[in-house]
Amino acid sequence: MWFEESVFYQIYPLGFCGAPHENDGHTVPRIRKVLEWIPHLQRLHISAVYFSPVFESDRHGYDTRDYRKIDCRLGTNEDFAEVCRALHANGIRVVLDGVFNHVGRGFWAFQDVLAHREGSRYRDWFHLDFGGNSRYNDGLWYEGWEGHFELVKLNLNNPEVVDYLLGCVRQWVDEFGIDGLRLDVAYCLNEDFMRRLRTFCDALRPDFLLLGEILFGDYNRIVNDSMLHSCTNYECRKSLYSSLNDLNLFELAHSLNRQFGGDGYALYRGKHLLSFVDNHDVTRAATILREKRHLPLLYGLLFGMPGVPCVYYGSEWGAEGDKQNGSDDALRPSFDAPVWNELTDLIARLSELRTQFRTLIWGDYRSVLLTNRQFVFQRELDGERILIAVNADSQPFDARFDVHMDAQELLSGERVRLEGGAQLPPYSLHYWKPDGTGHA
Repeated sequence: MWFEESVFYQIYPLGFCGAPHENDGHTVPRIRKVLEWIPHLQRLHISAVYFSPVFESDRHGYDTRDYRKIDCRLGTNEDFAEVCRALHANGIRVVLDGVFNHVGRGFWAFQDVLAHREGSRYRDWFHLDFGGNSRYNDGLWYEGWEGHFELVKLNLNNPEVVDYLLGCVRQWVDEFGIDGLRLDVAYCLNEDFMRRLRTFCDALRPDFLLLGEILFGDYNRIVNDSMLHSCTNYECRKSLYSSLNDLNLFELAHSLNRQFGGDGYALYRGKHLLSFVDNHDVTRAATILREKRHLPLLYGLLFGMPGVPCVYYGSEWGAEGDKQNGSDDALRPSFDAPVWNELTDLIARLSELRTQFRTLIWGDYRSVLLTNRQFVFQRELDGERILIAVNADSQPFDARFDVHMDAQELLSGERVRLEGGAQLPPYSLHYWKPDGTGHA
């Protein structure tokens, strides 16, 4: 599938486009701003854009009002269709947020329930108790998502609800030509629903991607041949930044070995999980890292480890944003234009290397050298090796490993000699491709 060989770019459209926080009912074609950023995406060698919610909602996008209509704050369906056509014309796939666990209170079917109560034909679309009451004093109780009662949980055991949602997916493919879905809170979704969705999408388009948001637990529970193709790798996201903050690279190495190591116990060996250092829900990498000189190392590790890297808009130049007091507003800003700096240069080069070397996509993973502050690991495919090395320390380090041959430094293009290892300057990142075959 195309997904494995992609580099993703995530956009939270309502924030990216500077839309009002509350749905004001005014139709403004803000989503067309994405068209202006396509040259930036191309320069970054991005091959897929994941859009957080784009459909009509009460406020933040995850409180859907209408799955068949683009949020008026972003424009019309035709505005978004033009954006999708332009992205496709430039070789960039489109993945949308599928928010199927819950809807907003403004969702048309829930509004019918509030108006007609027991007489509503949509009463079985939700988990209701007409003998209770809600925090909004509706005169009825309903199940919300994890205590958030502005998010009304859908009854995915109801075949009529499932048929409605699958019909919406078909419309998105027909109208926008989308290439996949990221399933919001996939860990909450009914497993039978995900199996039905997989069967439906496989018949609709054999290369259609289903990617789940999973925060914890065994990813294999829903990432398998009958459900989802992939999921978000939150375990490694935490390990990436905290191993640098704590100067304890053993944490990251443990996660990578647990997930992808060469022995028979690796949980996700052969699977391609979505890897990231930040997104619309968590503090940005440039803010959470205590030592800003670790930022290039963070992205070097992200792109070098097994998985499909995803860059959150603005973070490619080191934009900051802190999640505070439960608010995500600082994480979802609007930028007048993209910025290009040394970090962006590096990320563009890392992205380019994935298009040049299949080893970085399909290669096996093996740890080569590990200390608290230094980490060297190897990716290997069909005898081709690439060594990824980081020194998170403020002091140089003499890294010793069993390679005695010339190599190319892929980030700089320079030729180097690896004579039983190499000197790692402070805060350094290296991608070495040794000449010849064999293991480090």
